[in-house]
Amino acid sequence: MTKEFERFAAIGRHVLKNEAEAIMALSNNLDNEAFIAALKLLKNSKGKVVVSGIGKSGIVARKLAATLSSTGTFCVFVHPVEALHGDLGMITHEDVVIVYSHSGESTEMIAFVNSLSHLNIKIIAITGNNKSSIAKKADVALETGVKEEACTICTTFNLAPTTSVIAALALSDAIANTLHEIKGFQKRHFAKIHPGGSLGKKVSEK
Repeated sequence: MTKEFERFAAIGRHVLKNEAEAIMALSNNLDNEAFIAALKLLKNSKGKVVVSGIGKSGIVARKLAATLSSTGTFCVFVHPVEALHGDLGMITHEDVVIVYSHSGESTEMIAFVNSLSHLNIKIIAITGNNKSSIAKKADVALETGVKEEACTICTTFNLAPTTSVIAALALSDAIANTLHEIKGFQKRHFAKIHPGGSLGKKVSEK
């Protein structure tokens, strides 16, 4: 039994190693020009930031919405399918939309991006492939570059999103943290919108 669980621990280390290496590769290969262009769009927007994705990409999008909202940038999540059934009305031409799709070929996301393009809304795409349909339709495309997922069933089939999700999440954090630096967001601002919990207590301490 001990040897069997040692094998499981080895699997865990493999996952951590795979994901850590993906983030390091993303850091080393980050397209500075595209990253800066994305930040300029977000900083200069007269509207809000809208994030969207489906499946695990949608969860990453929601995390970015939460981080931006707590660091001084008005941000909301819009589900791409619901958008096609009326929620496009939540998005204005002054907004910037960040769309997530690892493949960049999700049918629902392509339809959503097409609708945004017809409305002349600025789009930032975060995908695993800058040659994908969604990346090509975006005003700015940021690539995570993840080719191999970390989960054991992915060794052969490259299925369940694992490493690609972590890379997209890390890139989102890079955007959020850089943006609040650009905007001059400080501790006193954070305290006003985060009064609860241990973080609220920490920032309220003198």
